[in-house]
Amino acid sequence: MPRPLKHVFVCVQRRAEGHPRGSCSQHGCDELMNAFLGEIQKRNLFDKIAVTNTGCLGPCGFGNSVLVYPEGVMYGKVTKEDVPAIIEEHLLGDRPVERLKVPDFVWS
Repeated sequence: MPRPLKHVFVCVQRRAEGHPRGSCSQHGCDELMNAFLGEIQKRNLFDKIAVTNTGCLGPCGFGNSVLVYPEGVMYGKVTKEDVPAIIEEHLLGDRPVERLKVPDFVWS
């Protein structure tokens, strides 16, 4: 397996309805994960981009959360409609999608 150039982590955290932190599952994370996998497959990018589902990435108030490495860029409130932009602009074009980035205070 070749080493990927980028690695995308998609939060699929599930918490009980009404949990104070909420969860990405309440915002359609399964559809988001499927959108990433579908686009990667459609574009035949499996040798360049890895996609992994994960538990909580931290900023639950900004769900759906997506984290891209090696840059360490965190996106929030991502929808399946945002996936093509993330792939084109960031994963292939090396330009993070500014409108989707979480505020800097998330990392402090």
